[in-house]
Amino acid sequence: MNHPLLAQQHKGLFATLAVLLLAAAAGCGGNEPPTRVEGMQSATRAQPLETVTFRVTAKDAESSSLRFSWEASAGTLGDPSHTATTSEIAWTAPPCAARAAGEVTVTVTLQDEEGSALTHPFTLSLQPCRALSLSSGVDHALAALSDGTVWSWGANPNGQLGDGSTRLRSTPVQVSGLSGITAVEAGEFHSLALHKEGTVWIWGSILDSQEDNGSYTDQLTPIPVPGLTGMTALAAGYEHSLALRNDGTVWAWGGNSSGQLGDGTHTARLRPIQVPGLTGIVAISAGTNHSLAVRNDGTLWAWGNNASGQLGDGSYTSHPTPLQIPGLTGIAAIAGDDSHTLAVGKDGTVWSWGQNFGGQLGDGSDSARASPARVPGLTGITAVATGFLHSLALRNDGTLWAWGDNAKGQLGDGTLTERLTPVQVPGLSSITAIAGGYKQSLALLNDGTVRAWGQNSFGQLGHGATTHRFTPIRLAGLTGITAVATNISHSLAVGTDGAAWAWGFNSLGELGDGTSGNERDTPAPVSGLTGSIAVSAGYSHSYALRNDGTVWAWGSNHFGQLGDGSTPINRTTSAPVPGLTGMTAIASGTFHALALRDDGTVWSWGDNLDGQLGDGTTPQRRTPMQVPGLTGVTAVAAGSRHSLAVRNDGTVWAWGRNSLGQLGDGTTTSRRSPVQVPGLTGVTAVSAGLLFSMALRNDGTLWGWGNNSSGQLGDGSTAQRLTPVQVSGLMGVSAVSAGASHCLALRNDGTLWAWGRNGTGQLGEESSTRRLLPAQVAGMAGIAAIAAGDAHSLAVGKDGTLWAWGSNDFGQLGDGNSAPSKTPAPVLLP
Repeated sequence: MNHPLLAQQHKGLFATLAVLLLAAAAGCGGNEPPTRVEGMQSATRAQPLETVTFRVTAKDAESSSLRFSWEASAGTLGDPSHTATTSEIAWTAPPCAARAAGEVTVTVTLQDEEGSALTHPFTLSLQPCRALSLSSGVDHALAALSDGTVWSWGANPNGQLGDGSTRLRSTPVQVSGLSGITAVEAGEFHSLALHKEGTVWIWGSILDSQEDNGSYTDQLTPIPVPGLTGMTALAAGYEHSLALRNDGTVWAWGGNSSGQLGDGTHTARLRPIQVPGLTGIVAISAGTNHSLAVRNDGTLWAWGNNASGQLGDGSYTSHPTPLQIPGLTGIAAIAGDDSHTLAVGKDGTVWSWGQNFGGQLGDGSDSARASPARVPGLTGITAVATGFLHSLALRNDGTLWAWGDNAKGQLGDGTLTERLTPVQVPGLSSITAIAGGYKQSLALLNDGTVRAWGQNSFGQLGHGATTHRFTPIRLAGLTGITAVATNISHSLAVGTDGAAWAWGFNSLGELGDGTSGNERDTPAPVSGLTGSIAVSAGYSHSYALRNDGTVWAWGSNHFGQLGDGSTPINRTTSAPVPGLTGMTAIASGTFHALALRDDGTVWSWGDNLDGQLGDGTTPQRRTPMQVPGLTGVTAVAAGSRHSLAVRNDGTVWAWGRNSLGQLGDGTTTSRRSPVQVPGLTGVTAVSAGLLFSMALRNDGTLWGWGNNSSGQLGDGSTAQRLTPVQVSGLMGVSAVSAGASHCLALRNDGTLWAWGRNGTGQLGEESSTRRLLPAQVAGMAGIAAIAAGDAHSLAVGKDGTLWAWGSNDFGQLGDGNSAPSKTPAPVLLP
């Protein structure tokens, strides 16, 4: 029987619960986030420093006014403007110096008065930086980029690179303090830049304003040239400079020993003076000590040194004032160097005169000439450039033609043979501008990239080394890189956009580009692979870990290392390894692989001759299987035929081949199942070399064991170690990578250290001598990631640039050739 009072209490309780439920329901309805009505962006692609506008409109059932906040993964956001339901903001793309290819995300967060929020991302792609103007001096070069900055490289004894130093630069560096630049000119030992507002900047060897005796001083950073406004073009000679004003007048300053300033004297001028008698000028050029100008009526005027007949007036007498070159009309463009001159007619013909002992006049002889003569066989020419003893001509179909001296490969035809008549530079098309240096040449392509070839003693080709190049190579390095991997003869990289790149030997499809039986000396994208976050390189196969936790494989499958369960069928494009999900790391040995799952388990497949799969057996596995007995694993590494794992308690476990003590357990007995490496605690990372192992502890110290015949353990000896020993003198280590017989370590200050074998320069120094103790790799600072291969090394800068050095037999350095490099050089884009 129910008690009446109890029933009444239950009725009241139910009523209270009903009210609470209704209130909760009403509250839930009020916490619905805002709804986006419209999202707009003014562009989906952005050039350097380009401004893009974003706008979002939203509504909310309970709130009349919304709060908006914006953030961007790169670039700069302006101040937003808001209404109650709308927000608009301007975003500026990053400049070239802070730029990496890929996508940028601009995110807006909308929040109502109750705190409920909606996030909406906008995406746009960053377009590559383009070179707009380039110029080459004797041993240095300049390029003005699309963001208005100027970059320089090569010799720098007088500060002509403008970076505040006199240090040689074999890769481009940004010229200090310049922006808004539209054109550059490189003299012998000084440099000029033209600002978009018509002002001119100068640096390098210039006349000393504190002296009146014509002495020179080194200006290490750009300063404005006083009194110059409205300028439209520049030219630079040995010690003099020219500027063309928008009123058709020409202005000159600097050295004047041969009358090259055109003022009728031989007096040097600290400040620009107007060249008398010249009006209606549309183009200018400066040789070493002579000057040229084209008038709007197509006539050509010249003055200065004429010892080799370079003025073209039929004599060898110098002239301190401009004189018209007889017999030439309809001239559109000019170029002059030390002792010869070229002119392009409006009809596309080329004319030459002056010294010719290198064949630079292109007339089939080596005889000098004091009057212009037509260069046979050239038509459709739009521009010319001169080197010391060679000449270049750009045709209207985008091809390039060269002739003259070729002692350093400056003609770009792959030989060192002098050419008395023009020959086409092979492999180049879509060229828009050219420049000639002392014994080197440059070309600007319509995609904004630069090619360089010829003499490179001072790094003036800008590719990171000082070796001469007999065919054109690309100037810029591969940027926007986040991870790298390498093995014996091929290399891999991951970009910020999730693309994977590969280069080097491709015997069995390990580059993943759909081909095999070849090699690539510059990077190419791995076909069909997106969302990559890590890569690993085996002997002739490759892996990529995607951001969805899957593992993709390609290349050789002889030992089942592709993990797809198939017979030994190689694959030239990437495909997922079946059954692998939730993976967080991947490691490849010579013919086997390890994958770490997010639950702390380890999976292995491939060759198992020495028990390197850790399953207690030796038969190979063609599909992944879990390594028994290993849990709580946080890191893995694979050597040639041994494997390593770090557990979350800081211990290290090893299995597989142990012929030289690489398992670190005090024996040389191979292990088919994991065994703990004694005496190691607090370990955070491991790396496995060919026959040795390395471990990084949480105190920043580094420990090694196994083979030490080349000093790769870094303890100052070559003694084999069956248990871990500390690497001498190295603290604050944040990453380690073990190669075949050398080792790399990255310190937390961004410096790079190397030791061990150095037969092909894999330690990054100008020698082939092994090192038994760590030594800092010169010039490598701000490093973010490293990878040691068989006999070469890779490093990624914090700015996303990629560097390589060491063995290069198969193009694994990615620098466009197969010559080894003993010092770090940038990896070149294809």
